[in-house]
Amino acid sequence: MTTISGRTRVFGILADPVHHVKTPQAINRLFEAQGFDGVMVPLHVEPGALATTLQALRGIRNFDGFIVTVPHKIAVVCWCDELTIDARQVGAVNVVRRTADGRLIGGILDGDGFVHGLRAAGIEPAGQSVYLAGAGGAASAIAFALAKAGVHRLTLANRSADKARSLLDRVVDAFPSLQGAVGTDDPSGHDLVVNATSLGLRPGDALPLDTGRLEARQIVAEIIMDPALTPLLAAAADRGCRTHAGAPMLAGQVQLMAAFMTGQSTAEPQRP
Repeated sequence: MTTISGRTRVFGILADPVHHVKTPQAINRLFEAQGFDGVMVPLHVEPGALATTLQALRGIRNFDGFIVTVPHKIAVVCWCDELTIDARQVGAVNVVRRTADGRLIGGILDGDGFVHGLRAAGIEPAGQSVYLAGAGGAASAIAFALAKAGVHRLTLANRSADKARSLLDRVVDAFPSLQGAVGTDDPSGHDLVVNATSLGLRPGDALPLDTGRLEARQIVAEIIMDPALTPLLAAAADRGCRTHAGAPMLAGQVQLMAAFMTGQSTAEPQRP
């Protein structure tokens, strides 16, 4: 973008921390390619300031929407005036459109983006056995998307087993033919291993699973984009696994995000 003026539509990404985000760069490249007069900027918002921030954004008339990432995807749900069917099912939001009258409409595209990224890399999830670490907003979206994509077995592992069980129950209720289980930190015995936690985002983070139990035949996938080579992916490569980085997940949903925020999405919102 060469010029920002009073006519430019403004978008944001809410995160804490915010240094790692890649979405603004991708969205701004897309806006420029489309000839759309809009700009996205990163907004560093801590959890304690989330409510105040969202209320303020409602009143900014040239502000059209925002992306939501760690740690706000679940918390933002209760601040939305309407949700898409997928966002209601998952219980999390990663994209929000602000209407002209200040209402916030939330959607979730993480799962679709993740599956699209897998398929773009030649990894077909249908029929696979999947180990998924995490039970938060992104993990919930990915769990539902993998079930929709036809995986035959899904094991959910989380520090809170109750949270993993709650998510698993919701997914199996929606997809009764899915074989589901609550797992431990042991990812062995699965075809695809996915880290859908934020572990690996900050230096010194613990590993999200026991990498000593990884098998060379497995594919190990991340949702973290920065660093591109997370400690999990490095450990997986050392074990002989094929690795799949986090960037393709974003690439798979950039156009969907832009369409949602600018009101061109076909997703039908519903009141919470």
